Amino acid sequence: MTQTIIDPERVRNLLRERGVDSLARASIRDIVRIVNILEKESGQHFIRMEMGVPGLPAPAVGIEAEIDALRRGVASRYPMIEGLDDLKSAISRFTKLFLDIDVDPQGCIPTVGSMMGAFVCFLTANRNDRTKEGTLFLDPGFPVQKQQCRVLGQDFESIDVYDHRGPKLEAALENILSRGKTSTLLYSNPNNPSWICFTEDELKTIARAAKRHDVIVIEDLAYLCMDFRSNTGKPGHPPYQPTVARYTDQYILLISSSKAFSYAGQRIGMMVVSDTLFQRRYPDLLRYYASDVFGRALIYGAIYAISSGTSHSAQYGLKAMLEAACDGRFDFVAEVKEYGRRAHIMKNLFTLFGFHIVYDRDLDDPLADGFYFTLSYPGLDSGRLLEDLLCYGISAISLAITGSTRTEGIRACVSQIGAEKLPELEERLRRFHEDHPLNP
Repeated sequence: MTQTIIDPERVRNLLRERGVDSLARASIRDIVRIVNILEKESGQHFIRMEMGVPGLPAPAVGIEAEIDALRRGVASRYPMIEGLDDLKSAISRFTKLFLDIDVDPQGCIPTVGSMMGAFVCFLTANRNDRTKEGTLFLDPGFPVQKQQCRVLGQDFESIDVYDHRGPKLEAALENILSRGKTSTLLYSNPNNPSWICFTEDELKTIARAAKRHDVIVIEDLAYLCMDFRSNTGKPGHPPYQPTVARYTDQYILLISSSKAFSYAGQRIGMMVVSDTLFQRRYPDLLRYYASDVFGRALIYGAIYAISSGTSHSAQYGLKAMLEAACDGRFDFVAEVKEYGRRAHIMKNLFTLFGFHIVYDRDLDDPLADGFYFTLSYPGLDSGRLLEDLLCYGISAISLAITGSTRTEGIRACVSQIGAEKLPELEERLRRFHEDHPLNP
């Protein structure tokens, strides 16, 4: 007799009702909805690892600044499309003190989260040359960015970069970029979902290959300063957040406030465009926009058409957090180190009960503990593993939707698993393991 807490037949029926043939290809939001239904029907709370949402309180410094702005009446006024001048200056200062790069404030643009930042990048950077076709993703990665390309009708390619680390990276990039069809190259660092982190040499390799083939690098820094193996996060002092921006002048950085600042609900992020790229002229942009200057097309073409700017009050909240971080009054890295502590404990629990860490090394170093980690269970592919885990009240997503070649793997997010849930996780994993005995 199995020890499930959710009837397996109900799980199978719900998947059929939702039109989900296999959880291996289910989107994050599909799984969120399925778990919501199962929780409501059963009255059982799940160990929820499927969605990367902050699990820490939003900083008071941002909340108070936003409340003050609302009281001063900003809600009744449109913000400027390019962002508040003071916020743009704060972003420029922040990138200098935490990434050690110099960017003019004009290229520092608030966006409705990094999701919007990526979308306007594709709308602009993937239309700057009529002879090129789209984006090269260094996977595994955030699945919705590929969905954005599909919505726009743009082509993309991907490689599982885990198979091409270190000296192998240049040949892998050259194999695709040499075809001359790539407009942009995108990756996250630290990586969602594997949590690998590019070395400085690898970032130099990416910059060199991009320059050789005139490709714009889009660096997704959703997890800024969250490689806790290095003591990043001290304003104006090394070590700094690694970034390709120190090795190329054709880059766009996407910096989220959702994870590092636990400010996800206000949907505000930062897009940082290099000075050279901001001023560069692309005649082919005139097919879509009134200006061929990249920065102007980006702001007054793409952003204007999508949102006419970003929430007015949230800009004041973000400005206050950036200024406090730069002044040393707000140690955002110390706050989010809690995720690393949770990951360490959770990894030990999963491996104790027969699971394997899929992406387990960062070149020659052990993988850092952070916001995500990856799992597999012997004898089960990712779709079956996810379905079976649902029966024990545990949810995650498949690596298949991230561009990974590890079809057996799933991604676990640690953010919603506080200390009070760890005993429950341990008990459910014990049940799962006893019901899924491994061959001796």
